[in-house]
Amino acid sequence: MSLKAVFLNFSGVIIDDEDINRRLVADLMLGENLRADDAEYTQYCRGRSDRAGLKDLLANRGRILSDSYLDRLIETKTKAYQQQIDCLDELPLSPHLAEFLGKLQEQNIAIGLVTGAARLQVEYILEKAELAKYFNLIVAGDDLEASKPEPDPYLLAVAKLDLQPSECLAIEDNPIGIEAAKRAKVQVVGISNIYPLHMLQRKANWTVDDFLEIELDRVDRVLSQT
Repeated sequence: MSLKAVFLNFSGVIIDDEDINRRLVADLMLGENLRADDAEYTQYCRGRSDRAGLKDLLANRGRILSDSYLDRLIETKTKAYQQQIDCLDELPLSPHLAEFLGKLQEQNIAIGLVTGAARLQVEYILEKAELAKYFNLIVAGDDLEASKPEPDPYLLAVAKLDLQPSECLAIEDNPIGIEAAKRAKVQVVGISNIYPLHMLQRKANWTVDDFLEIELDRVDRVLSQT
């Protein structure tokens, strides 16, 4: 099989936590005596690492943060995220996620998580949802300085598995993540959990509404020709 690994984004692919993240960033802004702006959140934070997003968001308001202060903000957000998750009756996981991960595992396809979210945040959800057993690799937002749409997170994931980009597939929910994967020469499935299908179709190699629509055999045939 030409397809050796599948990389998934976290927010918007594994879990629908967009509203939680938006509220937490708004809370951090209030702590800085600044009013949150949805358009700014979308521009600077959505699809990017917490570090890159918060740094650029606050810089846009004239706040230049030291690395240590930024670390404290991210730690505050991560703890608050866990508290928000614990208040939910049910985790807002994407439909048919576990079924899809099980299918990949049965076919001996490595599974990686490539995300801008903090590692503690990601691992907390995977353990709570009993999904950690599926993942061979996690590249989190605190693992490297560069953030999507830079290709670095995907290049690191490919290198860690000792593979070639042409042997991998990314699953992304947003244009920034799709751009990062394609700049790393990794083909991409866009899943319309956050953005509408027509927006993803302009950028991704394939687009789906649900994990069950991903045709691994078809992907494998395409990869075998690259």
